[in-house]
Amino acid sequence: MSEAVIKLENVNKSYGKHEVLKNVNMQVNKGDIYGLVGRNGAGKTTIFKMILGLSEVNSGNVSIVGSTNKKELLKNRSKIGFLVGCRFYNYLNAENNLKYFATVKGIPRKERKQEIARVLEVVGLKGVKKPVKSFSLGMQQRLGIANAILGNPDILILDEPTNGLDPQGIADIRNLVKKLRDEHGMTVIISSHILGELEHTADRFGIVNEGYVVKEITQQDLQENQPAVEIAVDDIEKAKKILEENGIRIMREITEKSSLEDVYFRLIGGSNQ
Repeated sequence: MSEAVIKLENVNKSYGKHEVLKNVNMQVNKGDIYGLVGRNGAGKTTIFKMILGLSEVNSGNVSIVGSTNKKELLKNRSKIGFLVGCRFYNYLNAENNLKYFATVKGIPRKERKQEIARVLEVVGLKGVKKPVKSFSLGMQQRLGIANAILGNPDILILDEPTNGLDPQGIADIRNLVKKLRDEHGMTVIISSHILGELEHTADRFGIVNEGYVVKEITQQDLQENQPAVEIAVDDIEKAKKILEENGIRIMREITEKSSLEDVYFRLIGGSNQ
């Protein structure tokens, strides 16, 4: 049975009269790469704020690693690293920026140098000496992830990490996310409105629309959701007449799976055309 590391139950959040989250239920299991899918403004970032404790829920329950009270919840939130925007000192290089953040995070002085070297190597920035102002957007995002994994958290939250990146930058982030799960044992929650990219990155998905988590699905669900079958036969005229009878040799059969985009638009309405 899967172990839930993050669970939201009937979570509601409003700012004044504006309802941002409405009866949200979602579960992230240990070892997931969990993709939050939805257009800008759907509620993805607010869900992250609820998980991180950056904003209080109006009603409902947030549980991190099975926490049952506020004291446990606060303790278990320390196991989460997060990237919600990138804010660095542009005149400093990657190492010196991380020295500052390692101090803020309370990483002991004697461990900082080794820990900074470790995370820079993980994200592919080891030995880069130029200041952050000279970084590409992709390098800035990777530095942001390096900052998020300082202290080796069990859970990593990434809010739109591929937004604005070129194809190579997107591929770099995708490979890094998979590496963090597969080689470093992290559970990763990643949001994006780029559905095609998220489909190649995550293995479970929560589809968010207008403050609701409409449905949670897996890659297996996509594989099993087969809208069409193409069959190539050796006699198309004969096949038209006696398709269900014997005597037709099937030369090739191709089964299509639903894309994440297909499922998304079926659930929320609209068109992917």
